[in-house]
Amino acid sequence: MTVGFVLADRFTLSAFSTFVDALRLAADEGDGSRQDRCRWHVMSASGRPIVSSAGVEVMPTSGLLPPESLDYVAVVGGLLPRSGGPARPIDSMTEAYLVRAAERGRPLVGVCTGSFVLARLGLLDGCSICVSWYHYRDFVELFPELSASADRLFVKDGDRITCSGGTGAADLAASLVDQHLGQALARKSMRILLQDRARPGVGPQPQPPSTAQAQDPRVKRALLLMEQHVGDPLSVEAIALELSIGARQLERLFRDALGIGPNAAYARLRLERADWLLRMTEHSVTEVALECGFADCAHLSRSYKASFGRPPSAVRPRRRQAADLAKI
Repeated sequence: MTVGFVLADRFTLSAFSTFVDALRLAADEGDGSRQDRCRWHVMSASGRPIVSSAGVEVMPTSGLLPPESLDYVAVVGGLLPRSGGPARPIDSMTEAYLVRAAERGRPLVGVCTGSFVLARLGLLDGCSICVSWYHYRDFVELFPELSASADRLFVKDGDRITCSGGTGAADLAASLVDQHLGQALARKSMRILLQDRARPGVGPQPQPPSTAQAQDPRVKRALLLMEQHVGDPLSVEAIALELSIGARQLERLFRDALGIGPNAAYARLRLERADWLLRMTEHSVTEVALECGFADCAHLSRSYKASFGRPPSAVRPRRRQAADLAKI
């Protein structure tokens, strides 16, 4: 199995290193790092070092190789522009190369925010896409027409693979090793990386704070779905359908795991998000209400006071309070 890596400017070092290390450990016997069963190349059109988001530079090992010589072309993303990343994370020659690789039927892999790079090039149109819960809202804002989820580690959709990043990159690499070289080598890689086994792609992402108290993976995934649909709440039936279980079973799972039903958990999650926005941002109460799926300002105010014992105006940042007073 041969993988060509395209590293975006300010790429995430951990996502790249865990992916390539899972390949390295499967490549030969022991820990010799010989590229016998697996080969990997860090490709670059310029040949210059690529700087990670941690400031560590990685030297390319090759130019842009013929797509036909690779089993996968993996794009490792990193910092987004709003976080100080570059407006254009890869150069025009590499963009054209990715389009050409897609036209020639090469499987493309988006790791971490590598999915953003592929989406900008129109290479994820019509695909199911996996992104990190941390970047889900960024993705939806930039690509509202695409179908993205943040409730699993990675998604394979034909010749497009997208991965949430982080340690999930090792799980994806192990899955590819298993597919090409067998389960024994995949297991070897993960055990040397001190993981008991590779997690499946449908495993829930570890996890925004709202899911920390849940142990059942189905409840975690349900909470992640709620998290990414705070502003446009899903019905319990829709969530259950996404998890391939019945609404009554979902109700039982929530009561066993959290002591409350899914509707109550959803309401609590939305109120927690509203509380954070009220305390940490200068959004108006109406803006917070709409962003958190409440019908209007009055609906949020009633629910918030019933839950926290004070009205939303009591927790406004001082700058917002001053601005509100100035309008009186």
